[in-house]
Amino acid sequence: MNRPILALILCSLAAACGGDAEPEAGQSSATTIGPAAGDSPAAAVAAPEAAPAATGFIDPNTASREELLTVPGITPELADAVIAGRPYQDMRGVNARLTGLSEQQRDSVYTRLWKPLDLNTATAEEIELIPGVGGRMRHEFEEYRPYRAIEQFRREIGKYVDPAEVARLERYVVITS
Repeated sequence: MNRPILALILCSLAAACGGDAEPEAGQSSATTIGPAAGDSPAAAVAAPEAAPAATGFIDPNTASREELLTVPGITPELADAVIAGRPYQDMRGVNARLTGLSEQQRDSVYTRLWKPLDLNTATAEEIELIPGVGGRMRHEFEEYRPYRAIEQFRREIGKYVDPAEVARLERYVVITS
């Protein structure tokens, strides 16, 4: 297999799985607003060190203004609005602060900035904030409640999407109740 194609495949797999590479000191992690993670090699850019290692996301409750400004689509005004709205119980509060963004821009932001939602208690509105999740997939998330373990989520959602998409979706959820 030629090297550019292999590199593209590896970048896509890393993006789909959340990748855990950290940017080098001084390296910008900004990308252009575009498709959701897993759709483009640009999505493989890792979040800053403050992001939880398990998900690679920047936590909207703890991120500094500088960290927020590394997220494609976050302007200084939006970063200030996110900080002013703390603490967030769930992503609905963050979503309310991101005024003026298109759905595509919000999806791009949510590939980097996210507070994982509880599969057993998340509202329909929260579930549909996950990039790429619409009404049909939201229904599948809700249908299998209560989730007792993440393996159950993988198995049930894996009936509808491929393993890379299950891994991408898994980054957005937790089971705490």
